[in-house]
Amino acid sequence: MKKKILSVALAAVLVLSLTLAGCGSSDGGEKQGGNGKLVGVAMPTQSSERWIKDGRNMKAQLEALGYEVFLQYAEDDVQVQLAQIETMIAKKVDCLVVASVDSSALINALQTAKEEGIPVISYDRLLMNTDAVSYYASFDNEGVGRKIGEYIEEKAGLADAAEPQTIEFFMGSPDDNNAVLLYKGVMSVLQKYLDDGTLVCKSGRTSFEDTCILRWSQEVALQNCENYLSGFYADEKLDICCSAFDGFAYGIKAALEAAGYTEEDWPIITGQDAEVMAVKNIIDGKQTATIFKNTELLAEKCTGMVDAVIEGSEPEINDTETYDNGKMVVPSYLCEPLSLDKDNYRELVIDSGYYKEEEIQNAK
Repeated sequence: MKKKILSVALAAVLVLSLTLAGCGSSDGGEKQGGNGKLVGVAMPTQSSERWIKDGRNMKAQLEALGYEVFLQYAEDDVQVQLAQIETMIAKKVDCLVVASVDSSALINALQTAKEEGIPVISYDRLLMNTDAVSYYASFDNEGVGRKIGEYIEEKAGLADAAEPQTIEFFMGSPDDNNAVLLYKGVMSVLQKYLDDGTLVCKSGRTSFEDTCILRWSQEVALQNCENYLSGFYADEKLDICCSAFDGFAYGIKAALEAAGYTEEDWPIITGQDAEVMAVKNIIDGKQTATIFKNTELLAEKCTGMVDAVIEGSEPEINDTETYDNGKMVVPSYLCEPLSLDKDNYRELVIDSGYYKEEEIQNAK
């Protein structure tokens, strides 16, 4: 009985803390702006620079339209995000924007939002197995994978390679639909080279199930790379690390350095998100490429969706076929991802104003 009372008390404290921690306008929480509407934005984590930027962009763009924003980060804790979304529903937000930690845990809460008449926008990570989602804003996730595969194909000269090259895979979280699509895109390019022996994966781990990394964990990527290097590459160098995320690339870099790899035998390492640290590593030769996803553009498209559903109009969409979440095909806007490496990073992220040069120089 004491445990039950303690559990209820802790839950109450959590909900209260989440309410107090909300990020809104400077008026202390009262609705304000041109339309007086409140938007709840649930982001997965602040452990990745990418999601911090996403939250900041969404908040700024929504506030520019006169909305109040209740922004929360769950730090990759499923139950924390569930409590945050329940709090947003209790606050009677006028729209929910959700980038999920694990959407399977949110189904009942999203159904409650639907019953309360609160529209839900799925942000970058598709909300699965629910008909409570109105629209989806993301990037072409299979296209992200294709670009990673095509970059490796070109950089490693696979089309006319004289000798086999070794490769290991570091794919995204199994509870993220984007990761499945990214893997599909990668293999649409690289599978033929695995089949004909141009690429050799000495660990034998090439399926999504064998290469996926829960919660996009940098630490697990580091451990996996250490295990591959010690178990399969003691007498032969690893040529290519096909990584689906910049965070994985950081772990891979640490494992390679510990194993004694130098500039002369450094493998191709890919990534995704063009984090400022990744760009610095690319300049320094410690990462080969990443996928640049302009989160300012993504926030712009998602903000347009929010404004449309609240005002009762139709948002801009460009895909009505791809994203079946198990309950419905979700109308989507897909932004275009771009490959970034040492040759074009300045054009993509410096000249465009996405990053300041000193941000990259000072990245740690």
